[in-house]
Amino acid sequence: MAKKCVHKGCGKVYTDDSEDCVYHPGPPEFHEGQKGWKCCKPRVLTFDEFLSIPPCTTGKHSDVDDTPAPEPAVAAGDAPNPAPASLDTLDATLHAPVPRGPIAQAAQARPTPSPAPPESEDDDPNIPIAAGQTCRRKGCGATYTPSAGREGESCVHHPGAALFHEGSKGWTCCKRRVLEFDEFMKIEGCKTKDRHLFIGSGKKGGEEKLDTVRHDFYQTPTSVIASLYLKKIDKSTSTVELTPTHANLDLRTTDSKRYKADMALYASIDPENSSFKIMGTKLELTLAKADGAGWPVLRADEKLTGEILQVGRAGRV
Repeated sequence: MAKKCVHKGCGKVYTDDSEDCVYHPGPPEFHEGQKGWKCCKPRVLTFDEFLSIPPCTTGKHSDVDDTPAPEPAVAAGDAPNPAPASLDTLDATLHAPVPRGPIAQAAQARPTPSPAPPESEDDDPNIPIAAGQTCRRKGCGATYTPSAGREGESCVHHPGAALFHEGSKGWTCCKRRVLEFDEFMKIEGCKTKDRHLFIGSGKKGGEEKLDTVRHDFYQTPTSVIASLYLKKIDKSTSTVELTPTHANLDLRTTDSKRYKADMALYASIDPENSSFKIMGTKLELTLAKADGAGWPVLRADEKLTGEILQVGRAGRV
């Protein structure tokens, strides 16, 4: 029986309970205009960037919400001083009062970034849609199933932008306002179209070539485990080749992005005992060290920080 994963950042429909799930185990945090998740470090300013933060934890799918409950608030009479504002309180990001003075004048003098080009309203018929592709319109969440066809589709979505103001949450296109983030994510769309938008124009000028992707790593005495963050990697068209000194990557995504790199590694590895795994939001490399030495960086072209890294078990005193 198909079930829908309730983990934040996943939301995938699944039938295999042992299938890997990549998600955010912590609650969202909104503080002084910044947005992120309590379980990981990235902080962004816009809601669209917040939704695109790659999940940080790998586990198993679940149809039971196991997100930790928020800490109980301290009663006013029990605290000697007023309780600090909760990080879950949303500051006024879109309608914040304008500060006065030299700082405000400097901020106003900065050029405003160019608005993003409008989203295409139709899918390019010449580009195939991958199974499981999610509708790109906000608040819809429908996924593409080839066997179901596209007749009779109904896309209920929010054409406006997310609005966070003085603790309330909602959309600029409709009037409903809620207090909790989970309630905000469940606000039903206010506009209906007769077709979903799975790929849009598909960047008709060709695929988007990426010069770099975010990466991090950790290590054990025998191996280096590296993560290269790129969403929607297409396993059928991507290749990963590991040599003693390099990781040759050609990663293509289902939304027409491509990252190609001949990545020189900091130290030599044993390719036969190394492996890789393509996941929903990243490529994970497990690199077997050839000599067991510590790696201060992942890539040979990265600048050394001077930090001394120790792996393994410390000796007894």
